[in-house]
Amino acid sequence: MNKALFLDRDGTLIYDRNYLSTPDEVELIPGVSEGLSIALQMKCRLFLFTNQSGVGRNYFSMDDVNRIHERMEQLIGLRIPLFDDVCIAVETPDDPQVYRKPSPKFILEMIGKHHLDPTQCYMVGDTQSDILSAVNAGITPIAVMTGKGDDPHIFPEVARHNVRVFPDLRAFTSQL
Repeated sequence: MNKALFLDRDGTLIYDRNYLSTPDEVELIPGVSEGLSIALQMKCRLFLFTNQSGVGRNYFSMDDVNRIHERMEQLIGLRIPLFDDVCIAVETPDDPQVYRKPSPKFILEMIGKHHLDPTQCYMVGDTQSDILSAVNAGITPIAVMTGKGDDPHIFPEVARHNVRVFPDLRAFTSQL
């Protein structure tokens, strides 16, 4: 069975710009294209899982988010569409949590929809909510030190859940 990577966007694939709303501000984190290329060569399934409360707060629209994703895929320079499925969680932290990480809902739905083996699934991200969404879904959490990976809030979760930590996405996919 193929491995599956659930990938956070901001701080994992692209630099985290607070409430990113325009494609002109999209900048890939070094090594992302290479890391995703390695994953695709290994026949990994790719899923994008991103919290975008700026939509829920009316700071920007879903059209803006879609344009940002189009730009990101262009910069990555691999197949388009790159992702087997995408979850854009628009809830704010004050809203009832349906898809917003750390909810496992999207991951669990994709495991069922795509007949994935949870033991072969990884959530790769740079925040506590990324780690907890993996833990809550029963898949393997992977922390990257890009983005907010050096935030002290992530360290207790890394220790508590025995999370493997990598400098970046390429370092992780290189050892898959």
